[in-house]
Amino acid sequence: MPAATTLRADATPSAPALLLRPWRPADVPALVDAFRDPVLRRWAGPPLDDRADAEQWVRDREAGWAAGSRFGFAVLEERADAPQGELAGQLIFKKDVGFTSRSAQVGYWTAAHARGRGVAPRALEAVTDWAFATWGPDVLERLELLHQVDNPASCRVARKSRYDFDRVLPPAPPAFPGEGHLHIRRRTA
Repeated sequence: MPAATTLRADATPSAPALLLRPWRPADVPALVDAFRDPVLRRWAGPPLDDRADAEQWVRDREAGWAAGSRFGFAVLEERADAPQGELAGQLIFKKDVGFTSRSAQVGYWTAAHARGRGVAPRALEAVTDWAFATWGPDVLERLELLHQVDNPASCRVARKSRYDFDRVLPPAPPAFPGEGHLHIRRRTA
């Protein structure tokens, strides 16, 4: 099981560098603010309506790291005017404890102010590289990315990040009330 990890994604000509690190209680105000966005609330699972919801959400992410099954990364844009970084999204790596199969899932969301600047693909690439470097081929052979069919932005992120479309999945309420897409990225070396 990996220790708490900090990852980086380089800046682009149009966007600052990204810092990916485990969630902290200090992130709660920015998390509540991000979840005021109706688009995020539609795609990101159960809404976080207030500080108490966000505090529990962060505790759940901390417990995932401790259990070695869910590794949630706060994605922060490194900015001169925000020394601790500005919250731009989340990336999560989910693996069953015990690694009974050689696959895991990744998921993400991007805050409204950060959309359209390549945050999700760059963060996804950083976590993908970390996952394959952390777990060898005998433990992790492929990563799966799921999103609802009617979320074309997630489809674009998957393609940009070299997650190949695999198939359409039937609805699986409550997490996926409609049909979904399964994208897969396989280990290359």
